Amino acid sequence: MEHWWRDAVIYQVYVRSFLDSTGDGIGDLAGVRAGLPYLKKLGVDGIWLSPFYPSPQHDHGYDVADYCDVDPTFGDLAEFDRLMSAADRLGLRVLLDIVPNHCSSEHPWFRQALAASPKSPERARFHFADGRGPNGGQPPNNWHAMFGGPAWTRVTEADGRPGQWYLHMFTPDQPDWNWRNPETAAEFERVLRFWLDRGVDGFRIDVAAGLFKHPDLPDSHDPEADARTRDSVNPLAWNQPEVHDVWRHWRAVCEEYTARDGSERLLVGEVSVPTARQHAQYVRSDELHQAFFFDLLSAPWCDDAFRKVISEAMQDIAGTGSTVTWVLNNHDQVRTVTRYGEFTPEGSGLGPARARAAALLMLALPGAAYIYQGEELGLPEVIDLPDEVLTDPIFRRTGSRARIRDGCRVPLPWSGQASPFGFTSGTDTARPWLPQPDYFAEYATDRALADTRSFWHLYRDGLHLRSTLPHLGEGSLSWLETPPGVLAFERGDGFVCAVNFGTEPVPAPVAGAPLLASGPTPAGVLPGSTAAWWINDL
Repeated sequence: MEHWWRDAVIYQVYVRSFLDSTGDGIGDLAGVRAGLPYLKKLGVDGIWLSPFYPSPQHDHGYDVADYCDVDPTFGDLAEFDRLMSAADRLGLRVLLDIVPNHCSSEHPWFRQALAASPKSPERARFHFADGRGPNGGQPPNNWHAMFGGPAWTRVTEADGRPGQWYLHMFTPDQPDWNWRNPETAAEFERVLRFWLDRGVDGFRIDVAAGLFKHPDLPDSHDPEADARTRDSVNPLAWNQPEVHDVWRHWRAVCEEYTARDGSERLLVGEVSVPTARQHAQYVRSDELHQAFFFDLLSAPWCDDAFRKVISEAMQDIAGTGSTVTWVLNNHDQVRTVTRYGEFTPEGSGLGPARARAAALLMLALPGAAYIYQGEELGLPEVIDLPDEVLTDPIFRRTGSRARIRDGCRVPLPWSGQASPFGFTSGTDTARPWLPQPDYFAEYATDRALADTRSFWHLYRDGLHLRSTLPHLGEGSLSWLETPPGVLAFERGDGFVCAVNFGTEPVPAPVAGAPLLASGPTPAGVLPGSTAAWWINDL
């Protein structure tokens, strides 16, 4: 059996912002198909597509109205099939983003629930409950939605009177499914089989630690926690034990398809839990194949912090028989260049150097890795988008720009000196759905390909070596003794990766010139904010 996923490098395509084939300013599936040769040249093993299903787009596709079709904004099923065929010809795997915790308020089943009466079978598919207080005017419990405000919205019944409340852990446009209702499990098995029959290689599972809520829906002891952190910290709403039964069933469905041709269908979960040990429970041999390990993404730029999270992952997650799934960024996070240091359009400051070093470190670690689109260009976060163009529901719900996600979703620059930078097809006048800053010209793909010192070439060279060196990919690591501020480990027979987290140069842990480095690295020296790879017997 081909265990391709264990050390695969997957590129996350945020479809709206990748490449627009129609000139309407919104990326689409045909644009993704046109960009596949670029991704093949980069050297990734496959792609993960953000949701492209029919949706009112209140949360850009994570509010799904139909799980088995394509929104006309992005194309149709015939275009999806063409994309699958093109990816197959290039040897690229395709993962879909599936959203099982919640759907759109325009989903037919939820519309039926609104039209039905309390305690009806239609409402049992979701979490409807009577309110508290006089006339049921207060929410059923004190839970907060992670995108701001209460987690409950009251409905108007058919007779015009205020009625029950429904649960939505994100926004009122995204009602939560009731996974204690067997109809929900049956419907999602149908969805899985629909896409598996069309040839997909697996699924990225949104909110994989969610789905089940405490059956009594009691008050939270810390009702402000979700509002403060926008994380899955309410133990009554997340990480319930029953969720593991869902993943066991989904794993069995995938293995049924795997048995047909020997190629494993992958389940990778967005699992937000407090510890690596809890994370490991999701990747046991009969559950998810992988789950994103977000601790590396959230670690401060510090050798001790990186060593701690890497060691915990290797001990607790790799110990299950799975491999660690490393990430430095995604569509919900501040871009790496900006997160690691102050950014200026000219690229000065520590952010770019640290981001390059972190990328080389991640690609040297045992297991799989996911790369968010634009990271290979060194794109910074766009932090000065005007309020009137912001689309993130967090901004709409809270009025605050804190932790909004539009800045990492600005459409990619492909070529040229001015917006739309080749993002739109056949026109230089179309306006991308989010405005691109003028300085994106410095990060355009055509410039990156032509400049051997660019982020793109660092990623391409790292991916090429990762695929050819027997030391890399799946396996283990051993830490090396280093001076303060330096992290170094050995892989296989003599491969060494080292990162200098400080700003001053230190002696390199290996003699001779490095095989690959994130910046200029003289023999015998490891400059500050630099990572490098060596093989001792070169």
